[in-house]
Amino acid sequence: MAGEECKVALKLLARSRNVLVSGPPGTGKSKLLAEVALAFETASGIVPTGSPPRHNPVGKIPIPPIAGHIDKDLPAPSKRDRKVFRTVFHQNSKNRDFVSGITPAVNKASGDPDFIVVKGTLYRASEHAKMADGAALLIIDEINRGPAVQVFGGAIVAIESDKRLASDGSKRTETQYFEMLDPESGEVVEYALPHDLYILAAMNQADASVEPLDVAFLRRWEPLRLEPNEKALRDFYGLHARSANPLPEAPATTGDALEASVRAWLAINEQIALGRGPEFQIGHGVLMSDVKPQVMELSETLSTLCVGWAKVRAHVEEVFFGDARGIAATLNALDGPHYNPFKLTDTTFADDLRFRLEGPVNFNEHNIYAALKAFAKE
Repeated sequence: MAGEECKVALKLLARSRNVLVSGPPGTGKSKLLAEVALAFETASGIVPTGSPPRHNPVGKIPIPPIAGHIDKDLPAPSKRDRKVFRTVFHQNSKNRDFVSGITPAVNKASGDPDFIVVKGTLYRASEHAKMADGAALLIIDEINRGPAVQVFGGAIVAIESDKRLASDGSKRTETQYFEMLDPESGEVVEYALPHDLYILAAMNQADASVEPLDVAFLRRWEPLRLEPNEKALRDFYGLHARSANPLPEAPATTGDALEASVRAWLAINEQIALGRGPEFQIGHGVLMSDVKPQVMELSETLSTLCVGWAKVRAHVEEVFFGDARGIAATLNALDGPHYNPFKLTDTTFADDLRFRLEGPVNFNEHNIYAALKAFAKE
């Protein structure tokens, strides 16, 4: 069954055509893209009038119980030829790879042209959506890792829902055309995007290695933000809502260790939000995996927690790179308890004060609980 966030994303796509998913790392953006892709392609909740239910034996999408029912909240509910196109933006992404353009011919035969016009991902998705019974979902992951405005080129205005062609493919007064190379003829032609092309993109706003997206570009997307979710982590750990009881000095059960992990994660995120901003927090997914730690022995659970918490620590060090005091404050190592394995020390270099965070290089089952209890400020 599609999750609530998947249903929201599908509804937004049906309404606005372009949806931009954002949120801290580990909040489930990639998982959401996969869920929406499956739901779109298998027509989750849709049975086109006059056709039998479509069974997907490997997916978790249930067969709708009423033949002929059409869910109006889903994109292109009456279209049966549904296809998903995927791409990932990066520093070398170019307009020719996304729309169309000239590229050198590879393994060409003697006498063939030295260059060809390639069909970009956006073009191929648009052409499929222009088919009589076609609908296309274009998924763009890491959209802010590439030069998005340059990659979209003239299509940047044409992607808006009110600038598309009509549902029957005809031109409207508001339809926006842009110039591109026709892959078939190699001529410059005017092109408009179809009604049933849907674009779902994802970005990580906290990624310090990329430039922020242009505001005019962002206005053309319906935002969908994912947040760190305590309930999702507690459900994964098999824990109930937080009690008023403090954490024990040493874990007696697996539940004690898992409760410490949740409380430490909440405290770490609170410090990150104060020091750098809420968009730099770390999501619940970083502490989740394919294994269920609540069914393990205590020692094995502690070892498993070390894997996720190594990622949390690396995230904190990246967010506060070059700021030892910021890292120490986040890990409660400034005026924290004596059992915290991390300590902030100061020294001098060339008569200048320097700070250094000292502590274990790696977490292990012997120090992880003390660290989590200290992070949680208990």
